[in-house]
This record gives sequence, structure tokens and C-alpha cells, in this order.
Amino acid sequence: MSILVNADTKVICQGLTGATATFHCEQAIAYGTQLVAGVTPGKGGRRHLRLPIFDSVREAVAETGAEASVAFVPPANAAAAMIEAIEAELALVVCVTERVPVLDMVRVKHCLRQGKTRLIGPNSQGIIAPGACKIGVMPAHLHRPGKIAIASRSATLTYVAVDQLSQKRLGQSTSIGIGGDPVYGMGFIDCLELFIADPDTQGILLIGEIGGSAEEEAAAYLKSAKTAKPVVAYIAGLHAPRQRRMGHAGTFDVFGTGSAATKIAALRDAGVHIVDSAADIGATMRRALLH
Repeated sequence: MSILVNADTKVICQGLTGATATFHCEQAIAYGTQLVAGVTPGKGGRRHLRLPIFDSVREAVAETGAEASVAFVPPANAAAAMIEAIEAELALVVCVTERVPVLDMVRVKHCLRQGKTRLIGPNSQGIIAPGACKIGVMPAHLHRPGKIAIASRSATLTYVAVDQLSQKRLGQSTSIGIGGDPVYGMGFIDCLELFIADPDTQGILLIGEIGGSAEEEAAAYLKSAKTAKPVVAYIAGLHAPRQRRMGHAGTFDVFGTGSAATKIAALRDAGVHIVDSAADIGATMRRALLH
């Protein structure tokens, strides 16, 4: 069973008429995602990709019954787009935009606390339930339906992991990119709660990186949750220099905090199977399932 989305999930795209959104939404439609409309202020009443375009999310939801949105909106306007979708009471919002201003995301987080919307991102590859629904920018052909759930801060490492898992005939129930920005929506704990509760998920993969404390918090949660499901983790940035941002805006080891070493130690102490090399993710998951 997939988490948060399935083959019947109705999705709208904020910014559908843009070139990037057009490219990825064409792929999502071809994959079978129920993309039902687009939202571009000032272009309401037109059609794009044979879908109706609305001026606002609330209009699109009222006309189509959409439950989820994906936002392809530039950083300066991304927060407003997310807040609009939250205020329209969508169950799920996915934002792929990278480097949304931190203060803007603080406003988004405040808005999230007032409603029931789950936010994935920003700076996320999105969410995919293999064979059923793809909301985001991930290469769907790597994924196979199965029993392994993934939560990751890195899009590229997710694709590496999924390819390895699929080659070992370990399909995925759901893959979620929590994003690489410092302030974001769903985190590891949110994903773990859903994965552990899902009866059809047999194994869990976490992909983390330096910066922040999300991995340590996930480790503390796992120690208290005491799940019987094997959890595997790979943490990138073990040899990254301190006080230098590495790629994502959130990958910043400041004065020794949020280092890969501390994250690995916390997760290992929680009983998580640690992957030393990204090339061994699939093999480690296979061994963990047999442990």
C-alpha cells in the first residue's frame, strides 16, 4: 500500500504553463498520475496539456475535487503558492522549488500549523507510489512496486538507491523526498510514522546528509518506537569540511554540529543498519530484511 498518494489521487499543478512544469507534468500524465488541472494567475479559462487552467487553487479544487498540488513556482513566489494551497485545504502539497527564502518558509510553517495539509519540500524531488502516482521530478522508470519505503534529503542519492533496490528485486511502496533546504515540511519522523504504520511496508530506507538535526531526531524516535521493521540509513558528507555548505542549502556543518559522524552514531545506537558506501545500499537492505 502506498503512503499519501495512490492511483486515484487527483492532482493540480501550480505553474503548469511554465516550461519546466510542462515537461515534468507530461511525464506524470504518461505515468498514470491523475493530473486534473493547472493554476496560473491571469491565465484562467485557457487550456494547457489538454487540462483546464484556473486563476486560483481554490477555484481548481472546487471544479475538480483535487486533493493534492505540485508547485513549480520560482523561489520568490513559492511561499505564496504553498500558502494558497494550504488555505485551500488540500491534503498534500509538493514543492520542488529550490532555495525558497528561509523567512518565507517560516511563514509557510506557521500556516501549516493552522491546517491539516502535509507539505513535501521545498527543494524536493516529490513523492512516488511506483506504478500508481508520481508527483515531482523523479525518473519513474527506475522504480518498481514493492515493500521498501524511502525518505530522503537527496534526490540524486535516492535515484542511486532505487536503482540498486530495483535491480535486487526490492520494489518500493513509496519514496518521499523531504528536501535539502534548511526549513521544510514533512521530515524523517513524519515519514517514519507513516511507514511503520503501513502493513505493506516491510523495510525502510533513510538517506540523510550533513546539516541540521533531522537524522538525530529520527534516531531518537526509532529508539522509542521500537519497530520490528528493519531500517537502513546512508548519511552523505562524512568527509565534508566543516563550516562549508555542500550543495543543498541545508547541508551546512556549523562548528561541528550536524556532522555525518554524529548522525551515524545516533542512528547506529538506535539499531539502524548503517551503509558505509552508497554503492552498498541495495545489498545492505537485502541483508537487513534477512537479519
